[in-house]
Amino acid sequence: MARNRGVMSDELKEEIAKELGFYDTVQKEGWGGIKARDAGNMVKRAIEMAEDQVRNQGRK
Repeated sequence: MARNRGVMSDELKEEIAKELGFYDTVQKEGWGGIKARDAGNMVKRAIEMAEDQVRNQGRK
């Protein structure tokens, strides 16, 4: 069974993980080592960033 590639780039995921303070866990244990809560917070932050980007594009 083929696995779908994630929507977020690795760079974006790393940026958000650093911002939220669990990037050290990612470095030590990989993405599977983060808590479900951290993964949820990462998705929330990515959505916030996308919404901000859409709002800012609308102002141009």
